[in-house]
Amino acid sequence: MKRRKSPLKGWHKRYFVLDKGILRYSKNQHDFSKGKMHGALDVSLAVMSVNKKARRIDLDAGDILYHMKAKTPDSYYTWITKLSAHRMYKKNEAAHVHNGFLQALSQSSHLSHKNCPMQDMVSKVVPTLTSCCPLNHQGLGESMASSKYRASLSKAAPKLNSIKNTGRRTTLPAVCPDNSHVGLMTILYNNIGKDLSRVSMPAALNEPVCLLQRLCEELEYSDLLDTANHTDDPYQRMVYIAAFAISGYATAQYRNRYKPFNPVLGETFECIREDRGVSYISEQVSHHPPISACHAESNNFNFWQDQRWKNKFWGKSLEIMPTGMVNVTLKKYGDHYEWNKVVTCIHNVLSQQRYLEHYGEVIIRNLKSSVCTCKITFSRYWGSDGSKNEVQGQVLDETGNVVHRFGGFWHEGIFCDTLPNPQCIWKPNPQPKNYIMYYGFSSFAMEMNELTPDLKPLLPPTDTRLRPDQRLLEEGKIEETDKKKDEVEEKQRERRKILAKRGEEHVPRFFREVWIYNGTYWKIRDNPGFANVKNLELW
Repeated sequence: MKRRKSPLKGWHKRYFVLDKGILRYSKNQHDFSKGKMHGALDVSLAVMSVNKKARRIDLDAGDILYHMKAKTPDSYYTWITKLSAHRMYKKNEAAHVHNGFLQALSQSSHLSHKNCPMQDMVSKVVPTLTSCCPLNHQGLGESMASSKYRASLSKAAPKLNSIKNTGRRTTLPAVCPDNSHVGLMTILYNNIGKDLSRVSMPAALNEPVCLLQRLCEELEYSDLLDTANHTDDPYQRMVYIAAFAISGYATAQYRNRYKPFNPVLGETFECIREDRGVSYISEQVSHHPPISACHAESNNFNFWQDQRWKNKFWGKSLEIMPTGMVNVTLKKYGDHYEWNKVVTCIHNVLSQQRYLEHYGEVIIRNLKSSVCTCKITFSRYWGSDGSKNEVQGQVLDETGNVVHRFGGFWHEGIFCDTLPNPQCIWKPNPQPKNYIMYYGFSSFAMEMNELTPDLKPLLPPTDTRLRPDQRLLEEGKIEETDKKKDEVEEKQRERRKILAKRGEEHVPRFFREVWIYNGTYWKIRDNPGFANVKNLELW
């Protein structure tokens, strides 16, 4: 059995053949005999992790990840034994070829180019490499499409209304710490296949924002929703909704070196952006499983979601699998859009050649109208820089016909060539100066944790900006951060024990099942004010 790439799609029977260290598979034996392959993997390049109880075998080669499951214990042990033997075979073969290659290089200075054995050696090495590299099934057409879109995007300027001078801070108090000394390998290998959201990490691996603030970062390009709310044509309106759904992934491009803080149960975060006309509130509503809920409103739209993440380490890569739906309503038309999120994967997580990708499909539906739907595909990276981070989408009418198509790259922008006036509909803002020194933050993220004197008395004590360990990290005090982080987490465990003894469960303050905003936060903030009511003591 093999698990499909997309999350939560279940297990499906597939036909596998392991031959001289290469694992190939097809849908069935007939397809295999006809040469119809779905994929191939050099098992010597993969980290293998196993789960005896579940009869699971996971192979992680960095850019390729296979999840497999045997039906019987006998089959499981057979595959484990054979995979181990073939891994050893391939590693020995690679060492032999490598030594021969070096020998050929050393002899090449004494031989004529025509008779040099290095030519023969190269011809042996190259097929070995190419046989384990997956091909882009879309072929040349997709490559050419990557080039209507990249050329068009390169000529487009960022949307001016997204890069205003807000008067907020443009840097952090301290640069990000060097975390190369942290024993990340030991931490991760001790937790292969586990949900990392339950694993406490050293503070040097964190960035000074939490997941509640990360959700707020998805509103950086909320002007796309404003535009949608003033677009009469429902098909064009869907294009802008799709661009907004894609824009939320852009911040990840420079954020693969550190992880956000996990909010403690009851933690909150508010964000009022007068420049965007948006008010945002979020709360950590559940600890196990960890669930973050948020709600934002403006004169043009309402936005809300509840997100839970499962983080799993597979040996060379870290998968982040979100569940929960994103919702947007437009006030002028009464539309209610809903969509899912795709998988995020950090490859080569233990090396300096780390990179991040999003992959999967997003389906956007208007729950108030069946006039159109939208399908967005985040493509996997198969080694071609031309298609890296590629996104393509279609707006379909009720009968399934394509009305609009658009595409581009989630880190560069989106171009729609089927609008009456073909144009770049979204392009990310330029990164601030020295952003690499400040966790790769965008200008919007840089402003996220700022605490001004006029704001502090208005916040509830549960607001993330008042969290002491996160504030210490922002100030560059790493040792103090670790100590305070342990205290905050221990205090959360003590609160949970007290509730358990009473036979009680935590009740979220500003959200209700199924994590819809209950409308109380801004009312309490205005009158009587959080300083005049009872609040949780989180730290």
